[in-house]
Amino acid sequence: MMVLVLSACPAGLRGDLSKWLMEVSPGVFVGRPTARIRELLWERTVELCKDGRALLVYSTNNEQGMEFRTHRHQWKPTDFDGLTLMMRPTDRRKKPQRRTGWSNARRFRTAYDKQTRGNRSS
Repeated sequence: MMVLVLSACPAGLRGDLSKWLMEVSPGVFVGRPTARIRELLWERTVELCKDGRALLVYSTNNEQGMEFRTHRHQWKPTDFDGLTLMMRPTDRRKKPQRRTGWSNARRFRTAYDKQTRGNRSS
């Protein structure tokens, strides 16, 4: 079994792949081609993809039962202690913002207390 996911690829490539695979959703192709046909389809996809992205997942005989291939994709297959995981890129420029000070609930309570104290004195 193989699943091929395309993003921002030419329509001609989708038409070419539909000869061998079934398009179950726009840009998502599923099928059971032989290993040789799968390799030829992947080469064709990389050749015609241009500025688009492609992700291939196919079944194989390993611990996970599948392998991954990517073309111009941000997520990269990475071996982690014998398992292939998809590593998501991190933006090193962005640092998580640490919240400091009082919570919103406390701010609202303080504002409410000030408002009610002001009404009592009148």
